[in-house]
Amino acid sequence: MSEPPRFDRGHTDDLMSFLAASPSPYHAVANTAERLEKAGFRQVAETDAWDGSSGGKYVLRGGAIVAWYVPEGAAPHTPFRIVGAHTDSPNLRVKPLPDTGAHGWRQVAVEIYGGPLLNSWLDRDLGLAGRLSLRDGTTRLVNVDRPLLRVPQLAIHLDRSVSAEGLKLDKQRHLQPIWGLGNDVRDGDLIAFLEETAGLAAGEVTGWDLMTHSVEPPAYLGRDKELVAGPRMDNLLSVHAAAAALAAAATSGAALPAVPVLAAFDHEENGSQSDTGADGPLLGGVLERSVFARGGSYEDKARAFAATVCLSSDTGHAVHPNYAERHDPTHHPRVNGGPILKVNVNNRYATDGSGRAVWAAACEKAEVPFQSFVSNNSMPCGTTIGPITAARHGIKTVDIGVAILSMHSARELCGADDPWLLANSLLAFLEG
Repeated sequence: MSEPPRFDRGHTDDLMSFLAASPSPYHAVANTAERLEKAGFRQVAETDAWDGSSGGKYVLRGGAIVAWYVPEGAAPHTPFRIVGAHTDSPNLRVKPLPDTGAHGWRQVAVEIYGGPLLNSWLDRDLGLAGRLSLRDGTTRLVNVDRPLLRVPQLAIHLDRSVSAEGLKLDKQRHLQPIWGLGNDVRDGDLIAFLEETAGLAAGEVTGWDLMTHSVEPPAYLGRDKELVAGPRMDNLLSVHAAAAALAAAATSGAALPAVPVLAAFDHEENGSQSDTGADGPLLGGVLERSVFARGGSYEDKARAFAATVCLSSDTGHAVHPNYAERHDPTHHPRVNGGPILKVNVNNRYATDGSGRAVWAAACEKAEVPFQSFVSNNSMPCGTTIGPITAARHGIKTVDIGVAILSMHSARELCGADDPWLLANSLLAFLEG
């Protein structure tokens, strides 16, 4: 008789709490670190010398986290099993000079981050969250998790063409949210408000990375509550599942043939080219230092990387009932049908046949069904951190994830079973 799955619907309950508590990449990595700490992981600083001791460790850098667990007695050439994901989501981000407004309205100047569905940010109660950089060189997280901002849509009476021609939004003119009333726009008002909110002295904040978020909490949806609606599933759903799987692998007592790793990067939504993105040096540096800290040589590092496998876990497209013609006619991933294997022969995804075999073995071990996704040949295909990871580090990489609807909306939709099915398959993969 097979063992019961390690994760069940309680994992989805926990995902909803994680989404609500993680309105920015900085909050997401802080919450991930807190969960790993409870599993015995400890933070190591990049500026310190690392030792070769066994156990769970993690590095935080901005909106990214890399965590790994070294099994007792692991040789320097022990390969890695990596789950890669990203912490950022498309949204509206505050500009360097945020205070603006006109005609008696006070507004916040924002810039478009990534590729959001712009209409999904209209007429929605928005909070403000992110990271404040202080005069003393430290940072402070801030989260105004209440209705603070709103991007009001133009009434149909003033734009009758919208019914016939559709909504047309100018990114500069039409998406600046309001946050109050007043004829005098004073520079520094928004940051002064956030200083007060965070319990900081006036003038203490000298830099910021701030973004909007919907304050509507995640919720079960549907007649039988078989769906989940919530923000930032792309891609905090994968971050949450990978962290849960890593913690479970580290505390299971099982003999691990590889070093399990979670790599959650920032800036995937705008190309990954940053010191905290997948196209930066963070992951490679951590893996190399782990090998060298255990007394390894360049040869050990080369051997370890050659046998390493990475699952690039990101959300994908479930078949849309109103737009089925936009999907490949023979590949229709359904929600609650299990995680998806993402394939594109032009390397927009990194999966090949041997990678499929690795993924199939993990799902078979976990007793989790999986589905396959390819794009309609007439439609452009998106991409992930998968090809970047494979090319930058020479690591076999497989693209997988959970099928959702409303991707890049302020509020996305997934099946209630798929998050825990993904977590079980990731755990089986990490345990080797």
